[in-house]
Amino acid sequence: MDEPGHIPMFPLAILPLPGELVPLHIFEPRYRQLLQDAETNDITFGIYFSHEINQARLGSLMRLESVIKRYAGGESDIIVKCEDVFYMDKLSLTYKSKMYPGGDVRFHQVDVNKVPSPALYELFLDYLKSRNISQYSTPFSVYQIACELSLDLNDRYKFLRLPHDRHDHFLLNRIRYQLHLLSSEAKSKDVYHLN
Repeated sequence: MDEPGHIPMFPLAILPLPGELVPLHIFEPRYRQLLQDAETNDITFGIYFSHEINQARLGSLMRLESVIKRYAGGESDIIVKCEDVFYMDKLSLTYKSKMYPGGDVRFHQVDVNKVPSPALYELFLDYLKSRNISQYSTPFSVYQIACELSLDLNDRYKFLRLPHDRHDHFLLNRIRYQLHLLSSEAKSKDVYHLN
């Protein structure tokens, strides 16, 4: 069930997945104010997916993880983490008395630690092995697997719009496709010899 809320908003052409860490460079005065509020009051904020494919008005709820670097001119490099997904009902130019935008949203309240099916988990481990990735921490959640697959914006959007019981099927298909590409690449190296 979606829970309503009113949150600060940061429109960007990115769509972070639950659990994903995202680096941002903050330079506009209004978003510097948002960063200050996030640091001082430990507030969450939305990254509204500002892209033409976003007909559903989807976005990601973010929390500040750390400030990596502060510049003399007031800019900052930060890391934020996605905690949930939302649908935006209304975007306002300002949030309360602040310079930055705000939005009326409905939160999904996703389970960031959602356990994948055994079939998905096993195939994902095969995928990591095929990419020569041997050091990782387990167990992986469904959302961590999605992050590791480096899904493009269209696939991220499709994935988040799916009912939760379809996530595993979607990721299984994406892993099978990527394994096919890796296999084709390996075969082509056997056929073509570079000078």
